[in-house]
Amino acid sequence: MQKTDKLSSQIIDAIQDKKGQKISLIDLATIESAPAGEFIICQGKSTSQVSAIADSIRDKLLKENGVKPYNYDGYRNSQWIVIDYGNVLVHIFLPEYREFYNLEELWSDAKITEIPDLD
Repeated sequence: MQKTDKLSSQIIDAIQDKKGQKISLIDLATIESAPAGEFIICQGKSTSQVSAIADSIRDKLLKENGVKPYNYDGYRNSQWIVIDYGNVLVHIFLPEYREFYNLEELWSDAKITEIPDLD
């Protein structure tokens, strides 16, 4: 689990580097049907910020750990970008899409940790 904690911490740092907001860390480890061990969810104020946050995460993990995502999707519209790091799925939303899909509610039986905004 140590490896996931380090990865999650670096992902959160990369989100904060680009002023991503309302970061939620959802621990799905105890939920049998979950697609990953953790979700990290955040939002940006514009499509350019959403893609900048996603790029920041991918660049940081590649540079610091040599880790590439298994897959990613959503850059075309940059309204919701998901990055798959195996045990950690990162979701970067525009606020209205985050509200619409409401992943926190969908996984409300998991432990959710809210990370305070830096500004």
